[in-house]
Amino acid sequence: MTLTPPRVWSSLGIVTACLAGTSCALPPVPSKVIVEKAVLTEVPFDPPQRASRGDTVLVLPPKTTPLYATTQMAYRTQPHEVAYFSEREWGETPSQMLYPLVVKTLENTSAFRAVLTEPFAARYSYGLRTEILVLLQDFSSDSASLVLSLRFQLTDYGAKTVIATREISVREPMRERNSYAGVIAANEATAKALQQMAQYVLQATDARTD
Repeated sequence: MTLTPPRVWSSLGIVTACLAGTSCALPPVPSKVIVEKAVLTEVPFDPPQRASRGDTVLVLPPKTTPLYATTQMAYRTQPHEVAYFSEREWGETPSQMLYPLVVKTLENTSAFRAVLTEPFAARYSYGLRTEILVLLQDFSSDSASLVLSLRFQLTDYGAKTVIATREISVREPMRERNSYAGVIAANEATAKALQQMAQYVLQATDARTD
């Protein structure tokens, strides 16, 4: 004869009692967690300006280091760790959100005849590659901050050479210690980083014509 372990008999007894009477309530079903979506939309308010010389620039889709190549929103509470929020995430991956912002920022400089995007197979003057190195809410100190690090590489299409590479890192203070404050800080950091990117691109292309 096979015996049912005592703990199973106990569970069966509780279920039977609940079914037989009305005074025993079953445990509530856990409610579904609603995940809030957030986006990056900010570009520099006053980007550097320059008259167009007829050059074109092809902006390639940004790459992202694997740790941040996700819609999950990263944070840390102590050094050398990364975790992800459960109640809020990005509406798109960081590269998908940043791509149109890089394009719009360069368009707003008025420095190029055209700012191109892929797919594009014709000739162009310059190519701009972007890599997202870090996009992280940092709670590891008393002052929470958003850390955004980007790497830009500008190439000359005709010469087939790299003109310059620039790494830009912004640490933006967060007004509160929560994920939404991190979203606000991420947008502010993005606008500041793109402002520096635009200055770098215009300076590098100016140097090619001097």
